[in-house]
Parts: sequence; structure tokens; C-alpha cells
Amino acid sequence: MKLVLKRFNVSNLLEQMLQKPEIRTPLAISLGAIAGALSRYYISKLISDYFDATLPYGTFFVNLTGSFGMGFFVTLALGEAILIPPDLRLIIAVGFLGSYTTFSTYELDTFNLLRQNNWLTALIYWFVSAVFGLINLYLGIVLARLITK
Repeated sequence: MKLVLKRFNVSNLLEQMLQKPEIRTPLAISLGAIAGALSRYYISKLISDYFDATLPYGTFFVNLTGSFGMGFFVTLALGEAILIPPDLRLIIAVGFLGSYTTFSTYELDTFNLLRQNNWLTALIYWFVSAVFGLINLYLGIVLARLITK
């Protein structure tokens, strides 16, 4: 009895799989999320190692820069001046920026400050992060609009 094996073409299989949105979409988001999470971790660590650890400066910085980035990118992506493919929008906005800016970490840092009875610091941190995050989101929008005019 002769066993005949069909030649298995991996590149064709991958190409066919990536044509399906149910595979391509989560893959795009996942790739962006990996980069976003690693960026958040290393940037936060670098800042925390450099500054006094009594205030979560790393999370603060990441939330502000992420808010700016979200405002900037979404304005560019939804505008008509620059054509950004839908998969790239998913990679950057949902994957990278969604993973990079985590307000769950922000909330945890606030909770930890409260748990340590640092009520005033917790309140200031919570309020300033939200206000400056919104301001940076708006600045990102303004910059993107200036660039695309």
C-alpha cells in the first residue's frame, strides 16, 4: 500500500486564514496589544526607577501620553487627509493604545494610595490624571488637525 502525502503549503494556508476577518481582526488587536503592554511596562518601570516611588509617576506618564496618542491617532484615522487601513487602525487604537493606556492600573494605583491612608495624594492623583488626560487627548486632536490642514 502506497501512502501519498499532499504537499502542505503553509504560506497558502496563512494567506487564506488572514483573509477571514474573524481571524485577522483578533490577530491585529493582539499584535498591537503585545507592543502596548510591553511599552507600558518598560516606560513605567523606567520612570518609577528614576523618580520617587511615593506617587505612581510611570502610570501617570503613560496615561497622559496614551491619551494624547489616542486623540492624535483617532483624529488622523477618522479624517480624510490620511487613509489608514482598518487593520492598522485596530492594531494601533484598539491593540496598542488600548493596552498601553490602562485606567485599570490608574484605578489600582489610586486604591493603593487610599489603602495607605494617603487620601489627599490619592485625590490629587485621581483628579489630575483625569483632567490632564482629557487635555492631552484634546491636544492630540488639535495637533493632528494642524498637520492635516
